[in-house]
Amino acid sequence: MTVTVRFAPSPTGNIHIGNARTALMNWLFARQRGGRFLLRYDDTDAARSKREFADQIAADLAWLGIAPDAVYRQSERLALYETAAQGLRQSGHLYPCYETAGELELRRKRQASLGKPPLYDRAALRLTQGERVELEGKGRKPHWRFRLPNFDRDPLTPRRTEIGWNDLIRGPQAVDLASLSDPVLVREDGMATYTLSSVVDDIDLQVTHVIRGEDHVANTGVQIAIFSALGAVAPAFAHHNLLTNASGEGLSKRLGSLSLKSLAADGYEPMAVASLAVLTGGAGIVEPLADMDALAARFDLAGVSTSAAKFDVAELDRLNARLVHRMEWREAAPRFGPDAFGGRGAEFWPAVRENLSRAGGALELWDRFMAAPAAADPANRDYLRQARALLPAGDVGAETWGRWTADLGRATGRKGRDLYLPLRKALTGMDHGPDMARLLPLIGRERILARLP
Repeated sequence: MTVTVRFAPSPTGNIHIGNARTALMNWLFARQRGGRFLLRYDDTDAARSKREFADQIAADLAWLGIAPDAVYRQSERLALYETAAQGLRQSGHLYPCYETAGELELRRKRQASLGKPPLYDRAALRLTQGERVELEGKGRKPHWRFRLPNFDRDPLTPRRTEIGWNDLIRGPQAVDLASLSDPVLVREDGMATYTLSSVVDDIDLQVTHVIRGEDHVANTGVQIAIFSALGAVAPAFAHHNLLTNASGEGLSKRLGSLSLKSLAADGYEPMAVASLAVLTGGAGIVEPLADMDALAARFDLAGVSTSAAKFDVAELDRLNARLVHRMEWREAAPRFGPDAFGGRGAEFWPAVRENLSRAGGALELWDRFMAAPAAADPANRDYLRQARALLPAGDVGAETWGRWTADLGRATGRKGRDLYLPLRKALTGMDHGPDMARLLPLIGRERILARLP
């Protein structure tokens, strides 16, 4: 069977780097095995799901280099979920419940006061048909719970029942179904919950591997039971560690924490983001890889740690700078307009790339080098006048800086910083920066002379 994975975001906000970690792990896992990657929007929450968020998710994935093999929207698959729910009702796996949210909350508080776990007690199973009719006559609409297979004959006397699986990251795992409440699979409005719709989709789309965050571990035992109730074999599961920010705080779409949209707008390279998102919290060193093929070769699902991993923007800056420093002009050129750098990008980019942490900073440097810097330091005025007089004649080329400073050193006796720094500051307005031998021809003779007293 073809390996098939899915990334299933809810389009209720911009996805963050933690969401991207899940998407990338699925994409790389499928890429390693010649499999398929499905994008499925969990958009049944009509009040919060927005098309603009879905469009942004697609753009974010494309920016990372992820190209889904197929795209699905749960809002277009509602009939499939209703059919599954109806089958579960007929087989006795779903039962109607009539408690309001307020009544359930009071019951949980009462259980807590007695030192009992806040589990649903299956009270709805005690209702007679007449009592159900009476409740519905009063306007109560049922929500439908899935009866977990955690009992022998009487569901009102559950017993310890473990469902286990071999997690591809965490190893052997087990969940005691008696420690869980029967999950609601259909709400009062008739809409299937995520728990049901996700399982139905995984069956229908023939998903073979579910790779997701460890916050879903507790759901897995329940979902395996639902797969079984629907007559299907559950896929393999892998639950990766979650990313936090550098302070150890969790990431949130609602708060816009490290969203891919903002990282792209801030000028980060997608492979710097992808490399850190995938390799942090795993085996081996974290380094910026050139492309998805290289990242796929490094990615090892079994090597992912079970401890939380931090996504540090300072580390991202370091990785990004390394990518920019080795970037050729042909790679950098698409980031800029055709008239950028006065049409001399092929000369300017190699001169400045090692001084950049983000590619876009080249535009700022160009503007700075082309604009007249502040007036020269009065303490070096006489020295700079000598420099003006000794500027080699003819075209300014790659050898001009070396000849010029050698002549200037012999004439003035200056060496090192005393020789180079005043001249650099007068010509660029900076006390450090790109190699002046490469930069000088771009500044040109006219600007050089205009900047010296």
